[in-house]
Amino acid sequence: MLTGALARKGYDWWWHSFTARHAKTGEEKAFFIEYFICNPALGGDAPVFCDPESAARGGRPTYGLVKVGCWGADARQLHRYCGTHSITIGSGSLDITMADCRLSETAMTGSVSVSSSERDAHPEWASDAGRLVWDLRIDKKLHYSVGAGAGSLARALNLFEMYWHAEGIRTDYSGWLELDGERYIVEPASCYGYADKNWGENFTSPWLWISSCDLVSKTSGKRLDNSALEIGGGKPRILGIPLPDRLLAYLAYEGRGYDFNFSKVWQGADVTFAFKEGADDNVWSVIARNRNAVMEVDLSCAKAEMQLMRYQAPDGTRLHKRLWNGGTGTGEIRLFARKAGTVEPIDTIAIGHVGCEYGEYQRSEQE
Repeated sequence: MLTGALARKGYDWWWHSFTARHAKTGEEKAFFIEYFICNPALGGDAPVFCDPESAARGGRPTYGLVKVGCWGADARQLHRYCGTHSITIGSGSLDITMADCRLSETAMTGSVSVSSSERDAHPEWASDAGRLVWDLRIDKKLHYSVGAGAGSLARALNLFEMYWHAEGIRTDYSGWLELDGERYIVEPASCYGYADKNWGENFTSPWLWISSCDLVSKTSGKRLDNSALEIGGGKPRILGIPLPDRLLAYLAYEGRGYDFNFSKVWQGADVTFAFKEGADDNVWSVIARNRNAVMEVDLSCAKAEMQLMRYQAPDGTRLHKRLWNGGTGTGEIRLFARKAGTVEPIDTIAIGHVGCEYGEYQRSEQE
């Protein structure tokens, strides 16, 4: 997507998250793997970083980044950089290689290793220490298209600052990882996987994301194997003009889709949300309505299992100081049908292994 103006001031990333099990103990651990490209037209053989002083003078970073990590008691994020000239991108279908890290539509392999001494010597890497190696197959089962907001016209006119396409809201991963020498196995039935893509000129604030394909009906007791929840958005900017807080929400429910999307005006959709950072837990609440349905979502995630994600925007700024991100949230969905001015319950659904995120720019940094 990084053509035209976005080639010099833009980012493109492919995100994958899933749960694995320790090969010996069976203990669960949630992981993420992200392939990220920033300002490729400005790049060369080596990555270029940008500190606040350089950014204030108009400098910009340029690099390829493989960002990986895990959630839980030892949550961390590991960063491996390369110059954009060493990135190869295939034509047609997705096929990207950065150093020995490769991503296609159906597989991803690679490694990231950062020693404690490298971490301390290179604060510009914004990385923790550790080593992750992976070899995984990818099978995307369900997707969510946000519609015109990421359509060809919006892309051609470069309308939005941040675009999103959730091509794998239910994704089966299989294979293995090694975290600091400990092997983890990834299997489709227990991975609760997710894949999406973001690109644009800048990030959004507020920034909210909720995703789960671990759904169990509390009404019937059955696991919903053809279902997934997806919520995302914040405060979109169209041609630099901010809109009021806008979220997109979607529930794939056993073959039927419940879509709450402000860009699909015929739906009459309205989505409101609240987030609270607590002493021990972070809490999200979302209410989504359209002409035919109402969906209420409540979830929480232990802060001890989350981490504050570190991203640099293409303009060199790092405005998201408290972008909470986790992969072990739990909660509930309450789904209702709207009929003749009344609402009738359809199902109450327990959700687990929830990917969850929230962050805002600090007001002083916005101004």
